[in-house]
Amino acid sequence: MWDDPIAAIATPVGEGGIAIVRISGKGALGIADQIFQSLGSKRVKPSQAPTHTLHHGRVLDQNRQVDEVLLAVMRGPRSYTGGDTVEISCHGGLLPAKRVLEVVLQHGARMAMPGEFTRRAFLNGRLDLAQAEAVADLIHSRTESALMAANEQLAGSLSRPVNLLRDKLMQVLAHIEAHLDFPDEDIAPDTRVELVQRIASALADMDQLLKTADDGKILRQGIRIAIVGRPNAGKSSLLNCLLRRDRAIVSSIPGTTRDTIEETASIRDIPVVFVDTAGLRVSGDEIELEGMRRSREAIKGSDLVLHVLDASETSSNHDAVDAHEIESKRLIVVRNKMDLSNSVKCQVNPGVEVVEVSCMTGQGIEALKDAIKTLVWSGRLQAGVGQAFINSRHKDALVRSARHVEQAQQALRSGQHLELVAMDLRMGANAVGEIVGKTTTEDLLDSIFSAFCIGK
Repeated sequence: MWDDPIAAIATPVGEGGIAIVRISGKGALGIADQIFQSLGSKRVKPSQAPTHTLHHGRVLDQNRQVDEVLLAVMRGPRSYTGGDTVEISCHGGLLPAKRVLEVVLQHGARMAMPGEFTRRAFLNGRLDLAQAEAVADLIHSRTESALMAANEQLAGSLSRPVNLLRDKLMQVLAHIEAHLDFPDEDIAPDTRVELVQRIASALADMDQLLKTADDGKILRQGIRIAIVGRPNAGKSSLLNCLLRRDRAIVSSIPGTTRDTIEETASIRDIPVVFVDTAGLRVSGDEIELEGMRRSREAIKGSDLVLHVLDASETSSNHDAVDAHEIESKRLIVVRNKMDLSNSVKCQVNPGVEVVEVSCMTGQGIEALKDAIKTLVWSGRLQAGVGQAFINSRHKDALVRSARHVEQAQQALRSGQHLELVAMDLRMGANAVGEIVGKTTTEDLLDSIFSAFCIGK
């Protein structure tokens, strides 16, 4: 099944300069022979062309021209999938690419499933599973840091430490199983201490990788920031300033925002979803009450809260209500309207960051962005060259592995039977192997690659 010819449009739907139709698998070159006619003095069939060559010609459907194209020949194993691959660059737009794909499918290829080209690259040993996931991260990158991290993972920054970790566990397991082959010879005390130390070293490596989970989530998914405050404090104005465009309606009438407004932006290279909320206050209005309920839900689901205060007025009971709603969240207090001459001081809890801004003049907005960046990273290192960042799947595998390896360590220390030690070490090593695909199942592969786009 994983060697038959597959095809798909590999470029996004829409109008553009070119669109690419990709064919890969056994028979891909034969299909190209049937539909492609080379133009020019040297007319070469794709099946006879050298690898990594580009040919000008046209795609035909029963001797009728479908489009004038460029056809690239890439023979396996020197291709993205590891198998023979043909890429046809036709004119951009939905119809030319659709017609070229139809002709390809009529001549023996089948429609590729989501992520099937990358799945074949994994199955053919061109990429391991962590590198395959990096391809999806690369496509979905929304910031420079996320792009850098995805490129590093594709180059092996995660695979290398994971493989070294698995090798450590396998070496200890091999030592244990060697003693199981000779049950009359117990492990010497000094050898047992050394094996416990080697297991401890592996657990320390796991802990270092697990510490990157939060950073990886920030880079890949970003964070949610709720903008809260009493009516007319300037929440919508602040959203517009951060976005650098008029997204929310701004009015001097309190309560203009009655529903949550979500908008995505990049703040200091961090993907952020801002949620502008309705003002929290006592009200009997049914629509306002629903807006405040949604505001509270937005606060619960946020990673960080910007509490906007009106610097031209003293704190009120409404501000106290807001503070109660957000007291358990990571928080930045934003004192807005600092351009007004009658600004007054406010009381905040010790340790809470306070940033003074004016949405009217732009004062303090850049300082607020810096404060968001500092609070999000909390002093941790950002994406750097060679640094690995795990995702939720990797985290789950490492947590399961650590549990088994800790049990093996305890069993070895307490002198329990070596078969129990070996069983836990094997399960721990298998869990680590899932990260790079050395131990895997069809269900796992289906889950990972189904999230890819068709054509990749």
